[in-house]
Amino acid sequence: MENIKKTSELCKKFEVYFFIDAARFAENAFFIKQREKGFENKSISEIVLEMFSYADGCTMSAKKDAIVNIGGLIAFKEKELYEKSIPFGILFEGFPTYGGLAGRDLEAIAVGLKEGIQEDYLKYRIGQVKYLGEELNKIGIPIMKPIGGHAVFVDGKKFLAHIPQEQFPSHTLCTELYIEAGIRAVEIGTLLAGRDPKTGKDKMPEMDLMRLTIPRRVYLKEHMDYIIEAMKNIKERKDKIKGLKFEFESPILRHFQSKFKRV
Repeated sequence: MENIKKTSELCKKFEVYFFIDAARFAENAFFIKQREKGFENKSISEIVLEMFSYADGCTMSAKKDAIVNIGGLIAFKEKELYEKSIPFGILFEGFPTYGGLAGRDLEAIAVGLKEGIQEDYLKYRIGQVKYLGEELNKIGIPIMKPIGGHAVFVDGKKFLAHIPQEQFPSHTLCTELYIEAGIRAVEIGTLLAGRDPKTGKDKMPEMDLMRLTIPRRVYLKEHMDYIIEAMKNIKERKDKIKGLKFEFESPILRHFQSKFKRV
């Protein structure tokens, strides 16, 4: 909360709008309650209200903390700014009363926003992710710490240290996990970073990670154990794993549309 507050003050000082990416607002509110002094006795809804009080608006992918299968929203504190945005919404999404969504989807968002801030739900949700991270850590899988609320991030560059970063170690690990167990993860690293527009060479971010994102209200403890077992199997053969190179590199959104082959 202190970070949000200080950011708001800085934006006001330089007359810059401060918008919150609210995709995971509820999980962040839960962490504020758990970790930030002075908030331990406040409800999640009280924390959320304070969070947004410092902002000029927010954007939200509702598929995250609103627990729905489609949709999102953009909200403004200033009516004038909202009215300026309406023509763009109509052009690209739909009329502001529905934004390209069916009525049932709007209802689902309305319900999900309320259910998403229930503390018992958040304890289960974040506890599930914590369990996965702690168990992976126990078997020697390098992960990012502290463990977050929506995913466990495996350090693919460290796990597959014999694979050069230009051969996409974390994306290679994603591929191996899918082959091993049919589990779909995503790379957050060199592939996602793209190429330097000046040199044309791949950017080499310090962190090259595999994100194990856990959908809400879908999986059980046994599914987490299945992931752990799959990673254990990959660890046993990791030194034999070869990296990847492009077979087809998409000029736009290469992270989504490219094709690869073994080096």
